[in-house]
Amino acid sequence: MFKKVTPKRRPNSDSSSVSGSGSVKRSKTEARLADSQLSSPGTHNSKARVSALLNRPVHIERPETPPLDVGSVSQTLKDKKIEPSGLKFGFLGLGIIGSGIVKNLLNSGHSVMVWNRSSEKCGDFVNAGAKEMMTPSDVIAAADITFSCVSDPQVAKNMVFGNCGVLQEMSADKGYVEMTGIDAETSQDIAEAISGRGGRYLEAQVQGSKVQAEEGTLVILAAGDRTLFDDCQSCFQAMGKNSFYLGEVGNASKMNLVLQVMAGVTLAGLAEGMALADRAGLQQKDVMEIMELTSLACPLMIEKGKAIIEGGFPTHLPLQHMQKDLRLGMLMGDTLELPLPLTAATNEVFKHAKRLGYGEHDVSSVYIRTRF
Repeated sequence: MFKKVTPKRRPNSDSSSVSGSGSVKRSKTEARLADSQLSSPGTHNSKARVSALLNRPVHIERPETPPLDVGSVSQTLKDKKIEPSGLKFGFLGLGIIGSGIVKNLLNSGHSVMVWNRSSEKCGDFVNAGAKEMMTPSDVIAAADITFSCVSDPQVAKNMVFGNCGVLQEMSADKGYVEMTGIDAETSQDIAEAISGRGGRYLEAQVQGSKVQAEEGTLVILAAGDRTLFDDCQSCFQAMGKNSFYLGEVGNASKMNLVLQVMAGVTLAGLAEGMALADRAGLQQKDVMEIMELTSLACPLMIEKGKAIIEGGFPTHLPLQHMQKDLRLGMLMGDTLELPLPLTAATNEVFKHAKRLGYGEHDVSSVYIRTRF
């Protein structure tokens, strides 16, 4: 058997860091040494060569997310002049997207009951007029229509089928709207369970991230019970700039995954391009300035390009959520027997970035994987 040898790190290898332009700070001597070690394998031992590869920056700590000012009303919301529905609404999940949505529901005059796994997140919303409930089933019992926006398909299922879950209090006079990013099969399973208790079901997938959720400019993709879609119109107006009804359950989930696949592949391309520019000695700010004048310019590329340059990666959309959607998109392709080679490659890049510890950072932190 071969004995595994762990290469020793070179002195000061931990001192490398990521600068504002995304480059690694190290001396010219160290850079020449690393290049020579990698280009001339016959002249240096394997330990030195592996050590050069390991000369990477320490983990970048995720910046703290500023607290949400629940009481602030955006000008966008004011301009909408929404007439709130007289129904009672429940909301399960106060994450990055859910918090922004509930903020706008409250500030547009809707009656909202909230539940979150960690109850301390509910305090500011209660102060703004929401009512906190003890369990998801309590929310269902008190509300006419309940929205759910949690982290992934499994948590969405647990919310419905778990102990003190949604089904316990579901009845013919209740509506349930699933806003979690899920696959069509999970949505159909939930829809069957809700309708089996006489309730109405709607999937309402959202396109957008933290800023759009807080400003009320999300794009909402809905499918399922049309009457429930109509009853949610004042809420959708508060949440977003447009809502689409796409027919039967599953269509909205499929549409969302198609768009997420496009976004993920685009972000990986942006990250690789910025890494290439940096390695080639170009200024990343020049790349962005020029790109903004070309047909490549779009809000996603501009926003994430600037995040890469700044190098902090404050979370607007968690990287692990994008990787989840890429995985679900690939499963959708498998079901339809459609090869998705670019999606598969992109998924591996995001998986690696997640393994490096950047799952809860913004999706733009995929740059770390492409740069190093």
